[in-house]
Amino acid sequence: MPPQYIPVLIFAVLAAAFPAVTLLIFALIRPSTGAIGAKLKPYECGIAPEGDARGRYSVRFYIVAILFVIFDVETVFLFPWAVDYRLLGIYGLISMFVFLGILIVGYVWLYRKGALEWV
Repeated sequence: MPPQYIPVLIFAVLAAAFPAVTLLIFALIRPSTGAIGAKLKPYECGIAPEGDARGRYSVRFYIVAILFVIFDVETVFLFPWAVDYRLLGIYGLISMFVFLGILIVGYVWLYRKGALEWV
């Protein structure tokens, strides 16, 4: 093995050993869990739970969350454009209008399909 790879090997060994050593240390120093009875119930408030903690969410929630992530990425593309606006000139302005136009078409399409309505 060439000597240039020794620091990479040391780093790889440390990166692999750090989580294992950390888990081992904290397993040895953590307090023992001797909880019984009421301490094992949710929230320890003394009130019996009304239902299962694993409730079902509407699919609309996930659709809106995915749409938020997809369309919020536009700010990542708009920020560099705003920083270098003077360097890009008219080409940068036109390209951002095209980009925003595509996003607006996407929003209009989603609105017409009813994906943004909760009813």
